[in-house]
Amino acid sequence: MSDLPDAVFWDMDGTLLDSEKLWDVAMADLAADLGIEMDHALRQSTLGNSMTDALTKVFVAAGVPDGERDYPGRAAWLRARVSALFKLGIPWMPGAREALDLIGEQGIAMALVTNTERELTDEALETIGRHRFEATVCGDEVPLGKPQPDPYLKAARLLGVAPSHCLAVEDSPTGSQAATAAGCAVIVIPSEAPVPGGPRRTLRESLVGLTLDDLAAASNGTLEHREDLR
Repeated sequence: MSDLPDAVFWDMDGTLLDSEKLWDVAMADLAADLGIEMDHALRQSTLGNSMTDALTKVFVAAGVPDGERDYPGRAAWLRARVSALFKLGIPWMPGAREALDLIGEQGIAMALVTNTERELTDEALETIGRHRFEATVCGDEVPLGKPQPDPYLKAARLLGVAPSHCLAVEDSPTGSQAATAAGCAVIVIPSEAPVPGGPRRTLRESLVGLTLDDLAAASNGTLEHREDLR
């Protein structure tokens, strides 16, 4: 099918793996340790963020002065907490494994593109299967993470493809913004944070039942988009 994308780029947390729930636990614990409650709005604002951006938002909410923000220490604590939760098992998002199989069987190149740091990504890849991807790009391996386009641009370079001929699968506003800025078409799987609509953005309720025709239509922007993807 000639309309299929040259490559498919996958976000990880909340797209392939139902790991945002595990991050919810860790982020709530972090907030409590800083003396605040991780309310819905604050958690939404951190979805899909890099470690530094997420920590900054929690520090600001907790009123921690700039000079007292222990980024290395808090990042190490959060990393260890999430790692312990990952080791208990990470559930798949509905339809994700079947979607990976479908695309892999067509010989379409795939890359994992995540703001999660390499250490935790490698743990999650034990569940997903690192053999599925020609490349993996993590948030600590680019100058700027999502919402900047750097992770997607790096993935395209590693695979030797033009971003405009690629399809990204995302769940967050941060990730969708990064993919769009890089020039990719985007399939959005809704998370708790609404994603603005736009050209070459396609909403699916889940990855269940994804077909090659769906991939082609999303890649070419021929499916109707909505102004508020939830």
